[in-house]
Amino acid sequence: MPLTPEQQAEIDAQRATPRPTLRAVSDGMEAHLYKASEVLDHGFVRVIDYMGDDNAIVQAARVSYGAGTKHVSNDEGLIRYLMRHWHSTPFEMCEIKLHVKLPVFVARQWIRHRTANVNEYSARYSILDREFYIPQPDALAAQSTVNNQGRGEVLTGAEAERVLEILKSDAGRSYDHYEEMLSQDGQQGLARELARMNLPANIYTQWYWKVDLHNLFHFLRLRADAHAQYEIRVYADAICEMVKDWVPFAYAAFEDYRMGGVTLSSKAVDCLKRMLKGEDVTQETSGMSKGEWREFQAAIA
Repeated sequence: MPLTPEQQAEIDAQRATPRPTLRAVSDGMEAHLYKASEVLDHGFVRVIDYMGDDNAIVQAARVSYGAGTKHVSNDEGLIRYLMRHWHSTPFEMCEIKLHVKLPVFVARQWIRHRTANVNEYSARYSILDREFYIPQPDALAAQSTVNNQGRGEVLTGAEAERVLEILKSDAGRSYDHYEEMLSQDGQQGLARELARMNLPANIYTQWYWKVDLHNLFHFLRLRADAHAQYEIRVYADAICEMVKDWVPFAYAAFEDYRMGGVTLSSKAVDCLKRMLKGEDVTQETSGMSKGEWREFQAAIA
């Protein structure tokens, strides 16, 4: 179970003792507060705290831009204007703090987003639990032959069983040795900060991760994308479900302009204009490289 009995008891206690507040709240996010959304086999994401809502974005924009936004007829229209024109500061007025339990190798990919505040469970002071990420069979795939960072065909049959057995046995054996090195039975035992170095990258860690909405959208644009690694994408998908209830206008604009939109180079825009005039444009006459041309064709197909 992703949550320990102690963590579940803490959540139950927090949800059972609501307090009145004068701060702005989002009804959508209040429904998510403290609850844990399970991810992978032992992981979760839960909202610890948040600040702001769609109104906070609008309020900040109108303070910042003043008369420049008076032509925007409503709050949703203003938020879409801000997103469309890449005005990031108003979105920074909203923040969220998450408690995340995730495999170490996912955490090392996640931490590349350096615009958040992070405090991770320390294996220097505490002993990590015997919990490892073991993929479901349909998540076991061979190396892609066309993408060095991607996956190819799903493994099946005896090969899938062989790989799963290796993952399980290696993880178990590493943790057994970890416990042996920490043993206090008649010996001092190795320091925790040293014993942890033998643990595999699929063991679970936990952290608190606090980020503003602008930088969260950047994270989600990359990690909720269909091309992102599955193990981090499912965390991003879980966060998306929370964010769309927290700031529905901002999330709808994000989906439209960032997730569903494309960015075109000046060469691509020129090609589109020529195509609309009826010209027969090819990769050779476009001025683009083969890779750019392939991506351009995919965008307008």
